[in-house]
Amino acid sequence: MTISRWCAAALTLSFAGTTASAENWPEWRGPRHNGLSTETGIKGSWAKDKNIAWRVPLPGQGGSTPVIWEDRIYLTSSEGDDLVTLCASTAGQTLWKTKIGTGNKDARAGEGNSASPSPSTDGKHVWVFFGNGDLACLDRNGKIVWQFNVEERYGKIDIQFGMTSTPILHEGALYLQLIHGAWREDYTVGKVIKLEAATGQQIWAIDRQQSPKEECKHAYSSPILVPGPAPHLVTHGGDCTVGHSLADGKEIWRLDELNGPSRYNKNYDGTLRFVATPTASEGFVVVPTAKGGPVLGLQTNVLTGNITGKEDAVRWVGDRTPDVSCPVILDGLVYLCMNDGRLLCLDLKSGEKKYETRIHNAQHRASGVVSEGKIYFTARDGVCTVVKAGPTFELLSENDLGEPQTASPVISNGTLYMRTYDAIYAIR
Repeated sequence: MTISRWCAAALTLSFAGTTASAENWPEWRGPRHNGLSTETGIKGSWAKDKNIAWRVPLPGQGGSTPVIWEDRIYLTSSEGDDLVTLCASTAGQTLWKTKIGTGNKDARAGEGNSASPSPSTDGKHVWVFFGNGDLACLDRNGKIVWQFNVEERYGKIDIQFGMTSTPILHEGALYLQLIHGAWREDYTVGKVIKLEAATGQQIWAIDRQQSPKEECKHAYSSPILVPGPAPHLVTHGGDCTVGHSLADGKEIWRLDELNGPSRYNKNYDGTLRFVATPTASEGFVVVPTAKGGPVLGLQTNVLTGNITGKEDAVRWVGDRTPDVSCPVILDGLVYLCMNDGRLLCLDLKSGEKKYETRIHNAQHRASGVVSEGKIYFTARDGVCTVVKAGPTFELLSENDLGEPQTASPVISNGTLYMRTYDAIYAIR
């Protein structure tokens, strides 16, 4: 384990206590896996010289989203060829840095790299996954508890831009999806895995049925949990979305033909990859597809078997999906942020469009987060647009940190955190 004093360069401007509704942000999409926070009093405007509590430089680039438990921040990063896990306090002080492996690879002209999957934590341990296949559990002091490379157990990963899928932590287990394959050959892999979080031992692993072609074999999305009386796992990629039992991984329901040509996507050639991850909330799963494809609204209480249309769970089909950003669901509305900065607001139950507008003319690769009726959408150029939730568009603020960013914002314990290519910011 290497100790780094990158906190010495932190710019500490102000400190504030936590809010009465403070909560942890233990996973990529937050405590409910949907980007929603119950916190109040989170800042809605900031700048380089306004509402910045501190700025901590990072040792390298990474697209992973930080996770936070009480007074500790965990994140992954590249550092040259190395892949590392970092821990800092919420006061902006470095606590530790641990090297997990080597073999960092940049993707898409530096847009991404092997530090793209996000960590998870339960406050006692942190779990990290990297694009080279390294999966590890560390204790809160940075000591590695267990570690292995998924290629050693489950075969070589064949994916063009590196594995970016983030595992889910739920009730003492880690759930992974490894969806990849040889682009020009008759070879596709859809492995879904449940591990004991404390030991890394396999509980079950299944081979997912799928029939993608070319680039659609490569999924950059992540699994999600559908909440409810009987929660279940959803995997997404390889031309289909599938619901699985948490107990044994068996298929509960499936939605095929998402990458056309099909009943959902008549004019599409079906070769592009899935990147955006579905969102489950308020009794629906909103399912994005490949760039230029449709987006679907599924009603969760009737999800069973082979879903074929509106006679079962598909309640609506929209004609435009976000390319990378996850859907945001709030108070009966769905917000879809497109790659070019266009924001669509749809009715959750019917798919009816409420409005469409461009919030910022730049690439949007991060997913939106919500606090107190404010939705935060961050562009790759470092501009975060804050809009008011509701069926009519209302711009609240535009905030520019001036640094590239693909990680999603994080809200925890009275603070908004932004992870850029260069640093992590605490805004409060």
